Amino acid sequence: MEEQRRNRRNLVQNMLITLLSLSAVVLFTQTQLYSLDLSSGQPAAAGPSQSAAPAAELTAPVRVAVTGDYGRHGDVALTTGDGGFADPLGRRLLEALGSARDYSACAPSEFLRALEGPSLYYDFIESLPLSVLSGLLGGGEEVSPREDLSARRLLIASQPSGVSLYLWDGGENCFRAFTAVSADSLDQVIGRYELGDAAFAMDGTGLEQTLDPCSLLPGQPPSLAAFTLGDPLAGGTDWLLSALGFNPRSRTRHTESNGTELIMDGDRTIRIRPDNSIYYQSGDDPSFRVKAAGELPTAREAALGAGSLLAGLLSPVSGEAQPWLQDLRRSGDVTVLRFGYQIGGVPVRFQDGGFAAEVTLTGTSLTALTLRFRQYGPAGENSLLLPLPQALAVASASPGKELSIGYVERAGECRACWLSD
Repeated sequence: MEEQRRNRRNLVQNMLITLLSLSAVVLFTQTQLYSLDLSSGQPAAAGPSQSAAPAAELTAPVRVAVTGDYGRHGDVALTTGDGGFADPLGRRLLEALGSARDYSACAPSEFLRALEGPSLYYDFIESLPLSVLSGLLGGGEEVSPREDLSARRLLIASQPSGVSLYLWDGGENCFRAFTAVSADSLDQVIGRYELGDAAFAMDGTGLEQTLDPCSLLPGQPPSLAAFTLGDPLAGGTDWLLSALGFNPRSRTRHTESNGTELIMDGDRTIRIRPDNSIYYQSGDDPSFRVKAAGELPTAREAALGAGSLLAGLLSPVSGEAQPWLQDLRRSGDVTVLRFGYQIGGVPVRFQDGGFAAEVTLTGTSLTALTLRFRQYGPAGENSLLLPLPQALAVASASPGKELSIGYVERAGECRACWLSD
């Protein structure tokens, strides 16, 4: 263990030496399984399709680190749908979530200490209910972790008393529970990875004072493609209207003074704005419902049902991007879910900080929907990331923030860069 700490310290010290030798700083950009039931209420002669979208699997970006006695393996460009994640990392996390019992509160510092030893680390970028995370991992209804607990970062760690699962929302809330995962099975997973090519900011002297301690720094940053921004609705919007149950030949459609096209069907409305965003309101008789066992969907049912709808609506025109769930909030019988875009496990950031989609459910009914359509096509070249020492130098100007990689739209392009937030 002492040799492991010494190796990590040397790695980070080498980074710092390079960092201090820089004479200039480059400008840093800071910048599923459930389908929808339909209650059509539409005349048979109206003509619109009554299917919002085929069922599609909802995936999420996830950053992982595998820690053994001689270093770490790290990956910052994975999704829960990747085969390389599903087995063995996803399967082991699903086992831990399904068997964890008697969660007790602990300090984030305990999480960080456990991260120093043999462990599997998962960062889902945003804090989500455990039941939703289980659904993203492919867990069925028989796997029912607590819905009242949420986590962004999860850790399966081997300890003398057994294998524990740690949950941390990234803030003050941190929990620990024992699991049925065996130490041998955890060692087998760790043994499948080549260790030593990644580090956390907390691993070396000095960086933990500069960055969020869980900033995952890959030994070799991934090679990420660059993309051009196309016009996703250039071919027309008839398909979208049909998917949402509207008649594309409706006479009750006109263009407002600001360029927004308004389509009405009774008290249902769709507004299509010039920036390729749309706003749908269901009126008093919602046409779409998420499939749920009760009158109020569980967080899992709401997330996977809404995600299935969005994947079907956005994927035909979005190119390389897929939607992923960033936020789920509930007040009474109203559930609001916000989604972003991700490309190959790397999240896309909009300049205005907005979302790709917002879904509002009242009970099980879809009552409002906002979509920001995008089309990402290959640019034929890779994004140019700053060397890690330069990125560290710039990030040091804002102590305590997390250094990560994300896609950012700018001037008709979408390129990966280092982000500090």
